Amino acid sequence: MTLRPPYLTARRLAATTAVLAALLLLSIAGAMLVGPVRASVWRALTDAESTDHVILFRTRLPRVLLGAVVGGSLGASGAALQALLANPLACPHLLGISGGAAVGGVVALIAGAEAISFVVPLAAFAGALFAIGVVYLCARAGGRSTPYALLLVGVVFNVLASAAIMLINVIASYSQAHGVLFWLMGSLSGQSWQLIAAAAAYALAGLAWLAAHAQDLNLLATGEEGAAQLGVDVERARRAIFVAASLLVGAAVSVSGMISFVGLIVPHLIRLVLGADHRLLLPASFLGGAAFLVWADALARTALAPAELPVGVVTALLGGPFFLFLLRRELARAAS
Repeated sequence: MTLRPPYLTARRLAATTAVLAALLLLSIAGAMLVGPVRASVWRALTDAESTDHVILFRTRLPRVLLGAVVGGSLGASGAALQALLANPLACPHLLGISGGAAVGGVVALIAGAEAISFVVPLAAFAGALFAIGVVYLCARAGGRSTPYALLLVGVVFNVLASAAIMLINVIASYSQAHGVLFWLMGSLSGQSWQLIAAAAAYALAGLAWLAAHAQDLNLLATGEEGAAQLGVDVERARRAIFVAASLLVGAAVSVSGMISFVGLIVPHLIRLVLGADHRLLLPASFLGGAAFLVWADALARTALAPAELPVGVVTALLGGPFFLFLLRRELARAAS
């Protein structure tokens, strides 16, 4: 006998979201206390000039908050794209958006733009916008796109982007190539409060955009024909969801570099626990992705202290086995 999650009511939606938001706040507070150097919370709160205050509120807190914003963006976009593409193995980074953002960021780094804090994220976001346009236009045929075409074009675009990055690395100097490699592996350090605030506002707007199409995603899960019969403009809904999710991925990559598998792991775990209703799944994946990346970054800061791992390495080590598990499960399900 299979147990199904209870029907989604406004009360359950509010209660579940409140619990996950509380867990995220506890995660942010807990991750602030984790690091290679111990810091006193009391001294940090009572003496704004102390080393403890600098460690907790000027070094760790911005990094933890950025991790929450990036993780939330990747989690929500992953949930939307998996439903849109009708593929439980779909990851936001497979669609070419992250590849385009990476090329834009790498070009800016090689050009020496890292001296101006906002230029590299802006260039990466411009690369993401370019990738969105190319993938969507190339996947259209006869005035409409299909999930299969979007996924296939995205994978091909990522391959081309990887080739472009390798070509740029060949002609770059050693120090530039090292900086590019570290950025590509994902990092949450060194961002300004202004950039974090802008990324947070952008992420919440993107989440609201996706949430407005949550019922369309629920209906699309029944199939295109069924959704169309129930009044969904399939092509318009697909375009809006694809653009919103892609813009969230591009923004996340632009401020953090390549952090993979968050958009694959978190939506699956949330779906197993809370069900597949996107009215709940989208905000829950946002909050769950935020908490997941906050703790993944805490692990990256402490696992090899005083050395630091790129957070993208940690998420890849966690996500790779999980992806293989999902693949084996889907193959077994298809065989049966």
